[in-house]
Amino acid sequence: MASPAKKRTLEKTPRPLLEDAVAAMGGIILGKEHIIRQSLACLMARGHLLIEDLPGVGKTTLAHVLARALGLQFQRIQFTSDMLPADILGVSVYDQGSGAFRFHPGPIFAQLVLADEVNRATPKAQSALLEAMEEYQVTTEGETHPLPEPFFVIATQNPAHQIGTFPLPESQLDRFLMRLKLGYPDSAAERALLQGEDRRSLLREMPPVMAPETLRSIQNQVPRVHVAAALIDYLQALLAFTRESPLYRNGLSPRAGLALLRCAQAWALLAGRDHVLPEDVQAVLPAVAGHRLQPAVDHDTQSSEDLLAALLDSVPVP
Repeated sequence: MASPAKKRTLEKTPRPLLEDAVAAMGGIILGKEHIIRQSLACLMARGHLLIEDLPGVGKTTLAHVLARALGLQFQRIQFTSDMLPADILGVSVYDQGSGAFRFHPGPIFAQLVLADEVNRATPKAQSALLEAMEEYQVTTEGETHPLPEPFFVIATQNPAHQIGTFPLPESQLDRFLMRLKLGYPDSAAERALLQGEDRRSLLREMPPVMAPETLRSIQNQVPRVHVAAALIDYLQALLAFTRESPLYRNGLSPRAGLALLRCAQAWALLAGRDHVLPEDVQAVLPAVAGHRLQPAVDHDTQSSEDLLAALLDSVPVP
């Protein structure tokens, strides 16, 4: 009889294929392997990704690279202050031949949608993404239209202090599984970037590493990554601390707890393991919880990094 450990082993590890994807993307997005791995884990966990940073650091390029490497149908939506929900979802147009209205799908009907500079659009336009991100469908004029599978939204946003931005409401921020910041490249990566070939040329020549069907198979393996009872205890202790500590305005919700668990499973699978370690939770926690935790009024000078550090330092590892 097989041992319990062997019973938990995944049928076929996808690690070599995932490592090929990381290497291919790393050839274009230089010096950001950890960010690439987090982005890939987010998509493996069937989540949506928010990238927040200054213009020009590679946010849009990262979205293009993910779509290319994973073989996903790609659409880019450039958000502007005059955008309407119909510009995203689509519109019904009267067809004289059939004597009926015919729905013309908008750019949201793609496997990977880049919502570029999402916080430059008004809240009304931003809200058009909510149903798509949560229900994987679009309802317009009383009709519901399913979105393709797999379906991901990668949104980019500029810092809130920049001119012409509308902050994303907390309810919409919560729809993003992860929020990442790219930051500036290190000196070696920037030098290679300055001396190397144009990134757009490299992107056009980049072959897909896997097909969408392969990605869906990997996604199906993520929930089967084993999570021990002690690991659940650790995760619950993290959630409880955010709800009880005076540092935070509101604690992490059950949805955030599920997001943290699923991302930790994806991170473990990306590392080639069939079980989750506390280090997996710690690796993904900043990206999963950073945009969900706000400082309490008495602690509003605390940065997001400080709040997360306090959380990890205060909860013992099992």
